[in-house]
This record gives sequence, C-alpha cells and structure tokens, in this order.
Amino acid sequence: MSVHPLQPKPFFADKNRAFWNLQSLGWAGAFLLRGSSTIANGQPLSSLIPVLISTVTGYSATLLIAVAFRFLQKQRPILTWGASIVTVVAAAAMVAFIDAWVFSTQNKGSETAGLQLFLGAFYLSMTLLGAWSALYYAINFYLTVEEQADQLLHLENQASSAQLAMLRYQLNPHFLFNTLNSISTLVLLKETTRANAMLSRLSSFLRYTLINEPTAQVTIEQEIETLKLYLEIEKMRFEDRLRPSFDVHPSVAHARLPSLLLQPLVENAIKYAVTPKEEGAEISVSAQPAGENVRIVVSDSGPGLNDGAMKPHIPVSEGTGVGLPNIRDRLIQAFGERQRFETRSTQSGFSVIIEIPLNMDETSKVAA
Repeated sequence: MSVHPLQPKPFFADKNRAFWNLQSLGWAGAFLLRGSSTIANGQPLSSLIPVLISTVTGYSATLLIAVAFRFLQKQRPILTWGASIVTVVAAAAMVAFIDAWVFSTQNKGSETAGLQLFLGAFYLSMTLLGAWSALYYAINFYLTVEEQADQLLHLENQASSAQLAMLRYQLNPHFLFNTLNSISTLVLLKETTRANAMLSRLSSFLRYTLINEPTAQVTIEQEIETLKLYLEIEKMRFEDRLRPSFDVHPSVAHARLPSLLLQPLVENAIKYAVTPKEEGAEISVSAQPAGENVRIVVSDSGPGLNDGAMKPHIPVSEGTGVGLPNIRDRLIQAFGERQRFETRSTQSGFSVIIEIPLNMDETSKVAA
C-alpha cells in the first residue's frame, strides 16, 4: 500500500483557527516577557499575580476589540479608522483601570498616586493594544489581498479556458459537409459498403472531438492517431491523390500539445494542395526534438504561393480564414512566449513550423 506524504496546510487556511493560535501565543509571549522582566528586577513571585491578571484582561479585551473590528471593517474608511481608534483607547483605559486597581489592592502601602498609577498602566495597555490592533488589520489586509489575487487568478484561468474552448470550436467544419456529401453520393450510387465505412470513420472522429474537453492536452502520438483517422475519411474521397506520411521521433512521442491542434493544418493542406491538382499532393507531418523544445512541421507538395489562388497560405497575420490564426492563438494561450509559429513557402510546397516546450507531465489536463 502506497503512503502519500502529508501535505502541509497553509497557516491561514482556517482563519478562525489561525486567529486563536495567534491570540494565545501572542498573549502567552507577553506574559512571559513581562513576568521574566519582573523576576529579573528582584520582585517576589507574588508580583506575577498582577501580571497574570493584566494578561488575562488584555486577552479578554482584545476578543471584544476583534468583534468590533469585524463589524467596522465593513464600514466606510473614515468610520472604520475613527471608531477603531476610539475602541482601542476605551479598551486600553478599561485594562489600565483594572491593572491600577489590582496593583493598589496588592500594595496598599504604596505611595504611588492613583492617577499616576493609572497613566502608567494606560501607557502600557495602549502600547500593547495598539500593536495588537495594527497586527490585526495588517493580517486582515494581507488575507484580503491574497483572496483577491486568488480570485483574479481564478477568473484569468476561466477566461483562458473559455478562449481556448472558443478557439477549439472555431475549427473549420467544411470537411464535415464534404464528407456527408460524399456519403450521400455513395448511397445514391448504391455503394453501401464504402458509404458505411466512411460513415463509421466519421462517427469515430466526431466522437473523439466531442467527448474531449476543448482545453485538454494530448500526446503527439495521440494527435497523430487522430490525424490518421481524419485522413482515412479524406482518403476515401481523394484516394491516391492524397498521400500522407508521418515521422515522429520516439523521444517526443509523448510530448503534449493542445488537442486537435494539427488537424486544421492538414485540412488546409488538403484544401489548397491536394484539391486543385489533378495528381494530388503529398502531406507530411514530422515531430523532432529541438533542444528543450519539440519542432513539428506540417508540409505539402502543393503550389505554395506561386498560384494566386493560394492566398490563404500567406502568413497568418494576413490570412482570410480562421485556421492559421486559430492555431497561433491556441499556441499563445497554451504556451505564452515559449512557442514559435512560422510559415514557409517554396516552389515545391508550403510548410508550417511549430515549436513548443517538451512537456511530458502526465498531470496535465489530458483528453480522454
């Protein structure tokens, strides 16, 4: 049986428990400090009684102050600070009165005047309660900032996930219409075997696209298998005119990338390289290590930019469709500045080059 290591919880994960821990430790420390100072000055042990009573009084007073502060925090700033100062002064006066009364009761023969004794106790109480109040508001301010930062991060993650989902759902579905038209044609020609096979492959491909989360990541190996499933559908339409090939280095087969990232690139190659040419074209997909990154290249043997009809093959910033800009935006959302997207065109074809970090973390959100 595997033993899971204990994960330490943040100190302020339970705010109520953290308050009582700090409250108890703080006043215990104050008692020890004042008590040790009293003993060090040669006072008898009986002199610890006023110190203990003063500590208990301060402990109780700060509980009442905390209740008042929780209410005042929800008010306007001028009311919060003004009422807080009045509360601390009143609590310090109460604690000082009790301390002075206890001292005078224990030391009836003392020549210290009552007012002088009260002012001395008030100064000490005001210092302690003022420090306690400043620490209380500082901790609450810190927790408020942390909570707002967590909420902002949560909202940013939600916005990022929503944008990723939107980009994923923008995938051009025109192949779906072409496939359904092809199936319809096969049915009219009574080629039921081919129509059934094409419908079955289309069903498998659509099931994959529907059951997976739009923000999921898959391995390159899984992405290639999905591409093969898609190309099987298209190959039934184009037959020998569509000639795909794959070259994935074993060391990057399990690197992760956004689901269905490469499908629009292959679809783009079919539309602008295979369809216009009577002899068809070759489409190659390769994935190779490039230092700490993975370089993925999708290329075709089409006319590239030499044909005026090939304008969607121009760089993504000038593209007319959503395919290439979609890929770029998904890469930015997934990897930020750690990615590269580049298009190249030659007389022998068109290529899209993608570089992403070599991430094989299985804890990432993975597609089914």
